[in-house]
Amino acid sequence: ETEPLTSKKDVSDCNEGGDCKENGLVVRNPKSALRLVEDGNKVHPSQGDKGEAAQISNGYSGVQSSVPCNGIGEMEDAPCTAPAAATTTTTSTTCGAEGQQQLMELEDRETWSKKIDFLLSVIGYAVDLGNVWRFPYICYQNGGGAFLIPYTIMAIFGGIPLFYMELALGQYHRNGCISIWRKICPIFKGIGFAICIIDLYVASYYNTIMAWAFYYLVSSFTAELPWTSCTNAWNTGNCTNYFSKDNISWSLHSISPAEEFYTRQVLQVHRSNGLDDLGGISWQLTLCLLLIFTIVYFSIWKGVKTSGKVVWVTATFPYIILFILLVRGATLPGAWRGVLYYLKPDWQKLLATEVWVDAAAQIFFSLGPGFGVLLAYASYNRFHNNCYQDALVTSTVNCVTSFVSGFVIFTVLGYMAEMRNEDVSEVAKDTGPSLLFITYAEAIANMPASTFFAIIFFLMLLTLGLDSTFAGLEGVITGVLDEFPHVWSKRRELFVLGLTIVCFLGSLATLTFGGAYVVKLFEEYATGPAVLTVVFLEAVAVAWFYGITQFCNDVKEMLGFTPGWYWRVCWVAISPIFLLFITCSFLSNPPELRLFDYNYPYWTTVVGYCIGTSSIIFIPIYMVYRLVTTPGTLKERVLKSITPETATEIPFGDIRMNAV
Repeated sequence: ETEPLTSKKDVSDCNEGGDCKENGLVVRNPKSALRLVEDGNKVHPSQGDKGEAAQISNGYSGVQSSVPCNGIGEMEDAPCTAPAAATTTTTSTTCGAEGQQQLMELEDRETWSKKIDFLLSVIGYAVDLGNVWRFPYICYQNGGGAFLIPYTIMAIFGGIPLFYMELALGQYHRNGCISIWRKICPIFKGIGFAICIIDLYVASYYNTIMAWAFYYLVSSFTAELPWTSCTNAWNTGNCTNYFSKDNISWSLHSISPAEEFYTRQVLQVHRSNGLDDLGGISWQLTLCLLLIFTIVYFSIWKGVKTSGKVVWVTATFPYIILFILLVRGATLPGAWRGVLYYLKPDWQKLLATEVWVDAAAQIFFSLGPGFGVLLAYASYNRFHNNCYQDALVTSTVNCVTSFVSGFVIFTVLGYMAEMRNEDVSEVAKDTGPSLLFITYAEAIANMPASTFFAIIFFLMLLTLGLDSTFAGLEGVITGVLDEFPHVWSKRRELFVLGLTIVCFLGSLATLTFGGAYVVKLFEEYATGPAVLTVVFLEAVAVAWFYGITQFCNDVKEMLGFTPGWYWRVCWVAISPIFLLFITCSFLSNPPELRLFDYNYPYWTTVVGYCIGTSSIIFIPIYMVYRLVTTPGTLKERVLKSITPETATEIPFGDIRMNAV
């Protein structure tokens, strides 16, 4: 019953604008491509057979099946017959609503205009505010130059393999974080929903930090920066400007004008008593955030065609500013003290477990697998794009940027220590956003041409944050649009508008006078352990359920070569252990939160864990739902739930074939 297909003569026997009927293929536009549609209800080959079926030979053979079709692909009373690829594979045309959805998925997918658009988008996503404030702090806290050893080891065996894996998955299956699991391991589809919830949590607080930066940017357009003096309405009696020409001594209770501007004018935390009394909403920050979301909306509403152009500015501008600030910082008096403190190795630190945990966490959150972004961005690549090279290039750029940012920060901290006549460790005690909005802002304010440097610095922070926001929301957008194409595929602009409104409303709690406390809580609990759990399950699902052999075969189809043993071992064992190691360390030693003079009460830890659990709870819920709704015995349900149910379309010249 098999018939070899040795030429394309049969393919061309189609009426203009009509369906191809002679060889049983239903094609909307026969000039574009020949698509073989796999019936989702058919029994699929096992993982072992799948590897063989994926091999492309010079000829074709197929088993014809007679299935009458209705609706999409209706061929009156003619039977549907379809040739399959390579080895003999049973295929048939999907009918009804399911067929309509699969045919919509097989429409030509949007792709990046240029390869550089994709690279800049991924680099812009990976290089964010954390590279500027978190890495330098983590580095000097954990042994200075000695910290680069565990950091590099964790990058090689943990971060980069996971980064490469997500790019390869997204590019091969060409789906977002939800629907891609139908082609990998359906029972883990809850991972996609968990990722979307996590991305929404991130959008609810991350953009607020950019609103702070925008407030600083607007305030910088003055001859004298407002955080340089103690004569403003928001200053207190403890305000001490040690940069003034007067002989002023720095005491234990002294507060710099930059700190009071940040805490009392921008955040206004003195009007809140903590998380149990957040106070009112700051209308200034609300306007700043509204403008930021407006920029975000018009940057991503049309898809990667528009966002790929915006990142030419948002991804490259920070590097120009970093170079300018590095040169300026290196010429400041006392800069060498900061560099020495930054890089002086403390080899004893390498014996501490906490150093290795911090190194693993830093490289993981810096590269950013698990947020659905890499899957989404890679899904718009061309099928044979070299994602292996992309993974190495973007990972290297990200790590080098973090390292160079340390010099930008610590040359200025050395200058601050010189001016205060203190040790660098006393100046560098600020962590997180405070390092940028207090310490660095104060240093800039007392440089020559301070207004210019303040403007470009806060512009840099905005651009660093914007392309990360583009990426996070694109992960949600691609995931939802691919999962519900019949609802949203033609209404992307409307969906993006609704999503940005939801994110804006979700950010209102962070815009209150106590909003900084909410940001800190979300940053520590809403994303950390949840993302670690998501990526751990993702690595296990791909390596152990989908199969490392099949995954490597997929990579070979795209790139022409099979990943080596190093990558296989990392994906199967080292990377999951790496993730489990970080997760267990976090859960065994939950962080004790403190911000300014506020110590977080115990109940906030419980709330934090509840927020983190609210996203990953979708994973077991969907597993139960899947097993309950799948017909058959328990064994049959489990087997069906871990077997890919949807074909992956593989381009082959002018023909697109489905590999199961």
